[in-house]
Amino acid sequence: MKLLAYVSGIAASVVGVAQFAAAAPFLSNAAAAPSAVDSVFGIARGGGLFGGGGKRKDSVADVEDKLRAESGETFPAMSQEEVEEWLGHIPVFAVTDSNGAGVVLKPDNDTSVMYFFFSPQMANATLAQLKGTNDDLDLKLSAFSLGKIWFKMLNSGDSEQEIKLKQPGEDDSEAQILAGANVEYRLVPDTRDLLGARMLLTMTPEDGEEMKKAGDTMTPELAQKAVEKAMTESPEFKENYNEIPVFLIAQMRMQKPPADDEKGAPKTILPMYFSLQTMVQTWQQFMASQNDPDLKDMEPAINVMNLHKLVAMMREPSEIDFRSCLLLPPIPTGPMGAGGAGAGAAAGMAGQASAPDAMAGMGGGGGTLGDI
Repeated sequence: MKLLAYVSGIAASVVGVAQFAAAAPFLSNAAAAPSAVDSVFGIARGGGLFGGGGKRKDSVADVEDKLRAESGETFPAMSQEEVEEWLGHIPVFAVTDSNGAGVVLKPDNDTSVMYFFFSPQMANATLAQLKGTNDDLDLKLSAFSLGKIWFKMLNSGDSEQEIKLKQPGEDDSEAQILAGANVEYRLVPDTRDLLGARMLLTMTPEDGEEMKKAGDTMTPELAQKAVEKAMTESPEFKENYNEIPVFLIAQMRMQKPPADDEKGAPKTILPMYFSLQTMVQTWQQFMASQNDPDLKDMEPAINVMNLHKLVAMMREPSEIDFRSCLLLPPIPTGPMGAGGAGAGAAAGMAGQASAPDAMAGMGGGGGTLGDI
């Protein structure tokens, strides 16, 4: 468990939903039973930080191996509407004008780019940079629902959609009309999570043992070695945008209580995290509360997946019940005001606010959500 904290800590230093807020994680029955661990998860008793010591599989195949239903059941593909709802409570942030219209940047004469950020701090840094070039620009941060923009903007492929480009303060008569295909939408992950994903994909069992031996005396040289390896050898997440890591621990589950107007037992849910640090904190809190010595020493079997690949898997029939998975957003802990994004690292599950509340306080007031 300390090794996982080291990975998260190095990444952090270098660079759900309301009804789930107080949910306590637990080990799935299959993962907790000694006789079932090997057959269900392909890992030895006690897990393994990266799902085992053998040759690393493709991330998609690895997730399929660990999460397929024990019954062998195949679940129907999720519709576009279901995926939009599944992503709907995740806030992303963009620089907009006072009316909520997105700011399109032109790094060169042939490129027009609009950025959406998972991190409000990174979005606010872009806002500050733009305002630094012209104090008269009336710009702000606005929050958007990832579900609402996933198909309509980020992955639309609609070359016929017309987009109006104009300078802030100008009226529509002065706007330049561009086809949708000429504007590139970039979804930017938190750089800490991007580095954490690269480290998880490049760290070998030998690297892990070296870090464990170092313990609390982790040296800057050892940390730098891990970072350099992650930056140069990672097979995925090589780009700084549109490759979004999603983290999960195969053994961990949560329970979704029935809605007020529903009856029945709570539903077992697999949590998935955009924030590596939030996942690490949740796992550490959970393991600290265990009385079973064997469980206290269990290493988590971590998987990291590209969000685009995950959504592609959901759109096909699968042995994984994605309708029983929950994405947990990286909720900021600090206040955000006009032009400011005070946000610390996401807290553990007990401290998370609901996503609608988070979006309502992100400067834009969530007012742009209905405009998409």
